[in-house]
Amino acid sequence: MSKIFLYPILIAMVIHGLKMIIDLAKKKFSWSKAFGYGGMPSSHAALVTSLATAVYLTEGLSVTFAVSVILALIVIRDALGLRGYLSRHARIINKLIKDLPDEEEYKYPVLEERIAHTWAQLAVGALLGIIFTLLVFKLL
Repeated sequence: MSKIFLYPILIAMVIHGLKMIIDLAKKKFSWSKAFGYGGMPSSHAALVTSLATAVYLTEGLSVTFAVSVILALIVIRDALGLRGYLSRHARIINKLIKDLPDEEEYKYPVLEERIAHTWAQLAVGALLGIIFTLLVFKLL
C-alpha cells in the first residue's frame, strides 16, 4: 500500500490513542467517548495534515498537493464550525428535553454534546500530523 495513504492512517490512529491517554490522565476517559468526536488533539486534523504533508513530500508542489490542502482546510473548518453548531444545538435540545415532564423525557435520547473541536485541539492535531509525517518519512 502506498505510504501516502498508509502513513496518515497510522498517524491518525496514534493521535487518537494519544487522545485516549490524555482523557485517561484527566480522568475523563470512557469507552463510549473513546471513539467519538472532539477532544485533544484532533485526529481528524492530524489525518488530513499528514495526508497533505505526505503528498508534498512525495510529489512536491503539485495539483494533487493543492487538492489535499484544500480538502484538509475543509475538514478542519467543519470540525470547528459545523460541528460547533451541532454541539451547541445538542446542548440546547438536551436542556429542553430535561424540562419536559418525566413521562415525556424518557422518549428522547440524550444527544452527544462533545462533537466540535476547539482551535487549540485542531492546531495541536494539525501540528502533530505534520511533525509525525516528517519523522516517519525521514526514518523509513
